[in-house]
Amino acid sequence: MSRARRSNDWGFPRWRGYGSSREATQVRLCDRHGCSEPGDCPAPKSPNSPDRWYFCQKHAAEYNSGWDYFAGLDKEAAAEREAQERAETAGYQESAHYGWGGSGDGTRSRDELRALEALDLESDATFDQVRKAWRTKAKEVHPDVRPGDAEAAKAFQTYQLAYEVLRAAEERREWKG
Repeated sequence: MSRARRSNDWGFPRWRGYGSSREATQVRLCDRHGCSEPGDCPAPKSPNSPDRWYFCQKHAAEYNSGWDYFAGLDKEAAAEREAQERAETAGYQESAHYGWGGSGDGTRSRDELRALEALDLESDATFDQVRKAWRTKAKEVHPDVRPGDAEAAKAFQTYQLAYEVLRAAEERREWKG
C-alpha cells in the first residue's frame, strides 16, 4: 500500500503560492570560468548576435567596463548620435531639474523660472497672471509706442521670448494632463 504525500495547504489548494513547489530549481551559474555565483546578467557575445553570456553582477561589470558605445564612429557621427539620443531622453532631462531646480516647487524648469523672473512674477504664478504681466509690460515698450528706442526693442524681445517659453510649457502641461 502506497503512502499519500502530505501537503502544506491543509486542503485549500489556493493557499499555496503559484510556482511554490518542493522541487529543486535550476540556477544558471556565471559563465566566467571558476565563478560559482548565479549568472543573472545577460551580455551579448558579439554585436547584433542573439547569443548571450550570463554573468554574475561583478563579472558583468568587468565585461562591460571596456565597452565603448561610440566605437567605430568618427567624431561628427558620434556627436550626432549623442545629440539624437539626448533628444529622445528628454523625459529624463526634464526630471533632472527636480533635484537641482533651485527656487520653486519643482514643477517648473530653469528656463521657465528665468522667464517668470523677466516678467517680475513669482515662481507659482498662474498662466493668466503671466499673460496679464506680459501684456502690460509689452505695451510699455512696444516698438510702435517707442519707435527708434533700442533699449525698449530689446526689452520687448525679452518679454516676448519669456512669454513664448511659458506658453509652450503651459501647452505641454495641458497636453500631458
